[in-house]
Amino acid sequence: MTVVLLEALTFGLGRLADAAAEAGRKLVLFTGNRDIYRYELGILGPDRVEVADIDTTDIAACETALRAIPDLAGIINSTDTWALPGAELTARLGLPGPDAAAVRVLRDKGAVRDLLYEHGLTRGRPVPVMVAEELGFPLVVKDSSGTSSRGVWLVRDEAELERARLEAKETPLKGHLIAEPYFPGPLYSAETITWQGRTRLLGILSRQLSPEPVRREEAAAFPVAFPEAEYAGLADWIGRVLKAAGHEQGFAHTEFVLTADGPEVVEINIRIGGAMLGEALCRSLGTNVYSAMIAMALGEEPALLTQEVGGGPGVGFVLAYPAAEGVLKGWSGLDRLPGLPGAPEWYPTASPGDEIRHLADQRSCTGIVLAEGPTAELALHRALAAAGGITPEIGS
Repeated sequence: MTVVLLEALTFGLGRLADAAAEAGRKLVLFTGNRDIYRYELGILGPDRVEVADIDTTDIAACETALRAIPDLAGIINSTDTWALPGAELTARLGLPGPDAAAVRVLRDKGAVRDLLYEHGLTRGRPVPVMVAEELGFPLVVKDSSGTSSRGVWLVRDEAELERARLEAKETPLKGHLIAEPYFPGPLYSAETITWQGRTRLLGILSRQLSPEPVRREEAAAFPVAFPEAEYAGLADWIGRVLKAAGHEQGFAHTEFVLTADGPEVVEINIRIGGAMLGEALCRSLGTNVYSAMIAMALGEEPALLTQEVGGGPGVGFVLAYPAAEGVLKGWSGLDRLPGLPGAPEWYPTASPGDEIRHLADQRSCTGIVLAEGPTAELALHRALAAAGGITPEIGS
């Protein structure tokens, strides 16, 4: 029996291949750009993951290709961009999967915040960007269906609002522009799995951002150690948030700010977390969490919902950005990683010769340093120390 992966996150293919093999399933990746997965495909053999080159933005072509697979058992759509097409395809083919109408709402950040407001789970509603001033400053202007911090502007005054409006006109959007309140405080994300409306909090990831106003993601660590009572409160809160938003099935990666008045949702992503978070979950929880993706694609309750997990190390990772735009020549300092504490590892997200642009968001990340420690805090310290010796070299 075959499970098809409709595109994927940059990392995690190896873990998914292991999970598919353990379940006795063949894994096929549908992709319009296999270069995105060059690091893991360079490690995995074709016997682990079969790659089908297809325009995944052409849903009709994908449906035709899927119907041609005689033993197709399920579809996995683990990215924001393909969440709705994936849900629509599973419905057309009569395969297990989340409700497409629910996914359509969950992919609209404005619609989600409206639902949370109606359930008393946020203090602010979104407004059209043309009346953003009604919210008061600071505020956030964003693409209602954006990903990877693209199409997001932190606005602190009238001048920055006007600049954001002008820049937005030149920015390709996946949805439409909305304005939301800005909630000050440290940023985290709740990593959860949900099955038939039952949600389990797997842990909380810390998020380190660059200084305002860019707010680019720089580093992260898992699992954050909260006092027992506070953690239980967050687990109850995230369950209510996801229920109000209509999330009934699958992983969710919910970014939230812990304000002086309690948690406030930034956005809900109905997928496993990106960058190295999937790997961090596997290591820290002591299990291959990607097995849950295979199970849910087959319409089965994932063991991860109830199984005992934990006992693994804390994990921290740091994103390596260049200081300027240009052509990536390579990196200096990678040879210093062996022997450093935390067994740091290097995961490239770009290759020499790539043109690096968009320094304000994650598109300019050239690689990630991951390190382990007895706690998330110590793992992050080790990852930061290791990443501090690595410099992306840029040429013209």
